[in-house]
Amino acid sequence: MRVGIVGATGAVGRQMIECLEERKIEIEELRLFASPRSKGKKMQFQDKEIEIDVVNEGCFDGLDYVLGAVSNALSKEYAPLVTKAKAIYIDNSSAFRMDEDVPLVVPEINGESALKNKGIIANPNCSTIITLMALAPFAKLSKI
Repeated sequence: MRVGIVGATGAVGRQMIECLEERKIEIEELRLFASPRSKGKKMQFQDKEIEIDVVNEGCFDGLDYVLGAVSNALSKEYAPLVTKAKAIYIDNSSAFRMDEDVPLVVPEINGESALKNKGIIANPNCSTIITLMALAPFAKLSKI
C-alpha cells in the first residue's frame, strides 16, 4: 500500500503517522506533505526518515490513499489532485461531510460505505465518532 499524508507535521497528521505505526499497517511507501516552511525536514516512520514535501501537481501519482489532516480550504484544493492521481482521499476536515456523493464513514459502524466512494471518503468529527460508537449498539437493538 502506498500512502500520503497532507498536514503531516500538525497534531492530527502526527497522530495519523503514529496510528499507522502502532497498528503495524504494511506500507510500501509513505509520502509526507506539509506547508512550505516544513519542506525538507524529516520525520520518522518505521525506522526510516521521510523527507517532507509540499503539495504540487503530480505529487500524489502512484499513491493508493491520501489521508487529509488540513483545513477545509486546503482539503478542497487538494482533493482534485488526489482523485486525478487515482488515489482515494480520506478527509479529516469537514469540507466534504455534507456532500451527498461522499460517504461519511465510521469504520466500526458503516465501514462498508467506504467501498461506495468516488475518490473521497469523509469522517465525522471526533466527538461525533465517540458518540456514535456508544449509540450504535443501541441502534441495532431498536430504532433511535
